[in-house]
Amino acid sequence: MANITIKDVAKEAGVSIGTVSNALNGNRYINPDTKQRVMDAVKKLNYIPNLNGRYLKAGATKNLGFFTNSISGPYFCNLMDYMCRQCERRGYNLNVFITKDSSVIMGNILGKNLDGVLIYEDTTINENEIRIFEKEGIKVVFLDREVSKQGVSSILFDSYKAGYEATKHLINLGHKNIAFIECVDEVTDSLRRKEGYKAALRECNLPVEERFILKGAFEEEYTYNTIKTLLKFHSSDLPDAFLAGNDLSAIGCIKALQSDGFQVPEDFSVMGFDDIDIAQYFTPSLTTVRNPIARQGTLAIDTLVDMIEGKEQGTIVKLEGNLIIRNSCTRKK
Repeated sequence: MANITIKDVAKEAGVSIGTVSNALNGNRYINPDTKQRVMDAVKKLNYIPNLNGRYLKAGATKNLGFFTNSISGPYFCNLMDYMCRQCERRGYNLNVFITKDSSVIMGNILGKNLDGVLIYEDTTINENEIRIFEKEGIKVVFLDREVSKQGVSSILFDSYKAGYEATKHLINLGHKNIAFIECVDEVTDSLRRKEGYKAALRECNLPVEERFILKGAFEEEYTYNTIKTLLKFHSSDLPDAFLAGNDLSAIGCIKALQSDGFQVPEDFSVMGFDDIDIAQYFTPSLTTVRNPIARQGTLAIDTLVDMIEGKEQGTIVKLEGNLIIRNSCTRKK
């Protein structure tokens, strides 16, 4: 069967090609009866508009690219969901690229198939490549990485402040030996939360014990094994509270403690970050710092689209978390 063209639709509806184009583009001045005839013809002929041609004329693809080295875990599921929803509202498509290879990232960005890009905390993109973005006029939004350049925006969670306030909450509950469960990799969120944790300890004249900096990889199973090892080989020198780098690590920590017969929060207070969906339903319900994921995803898309449309030149926005007090922490006796 031959491809149906806009000319075929015009013939079927008894109108000009320009009228068909106006009807498909939502021109409000077109007669409603005429528009209905066009839409009936489109349906009858199963016509699919050639959007590439329309966007080519406009110098746009209506495609955005999201580059990340991982999409595992509840955080990314929620982030991508909110970004996709906002893309749909703003009339754009979101293409997801999962890679650690900077050449793959740069190849896709410089291929001119994207109107703008979002990069999640990618340390493989260096200053030289950011200068290329500036030179080529590529609109970029970094998530959870602070970059101050013309034509570049950053939307990030204030992890330093969150780490500081979470630690102060545990200190105010009377805890003095607080462990921090960090990510294995050099993840910016983890590093900033650890810096905030250390700052709060120093402010309260409490020592920063390197033996209480534990590896959790932002994963439940990894953290579970880390805590089991701690309980087996260092049972006489344990912290009285654990601040996990994210909620999955906190859950893994609690499960490990419970498997050895301990109770949370009676024996140990445990706290996380992000406030993922399961946090409120876990037993005990998890005290955590809520990361405004919905706000971050929505704002990232809005900022990028506004930059593409010339309404925004580049900005840095730091989003603050909210302390959510539940049942996994208690005052030290």
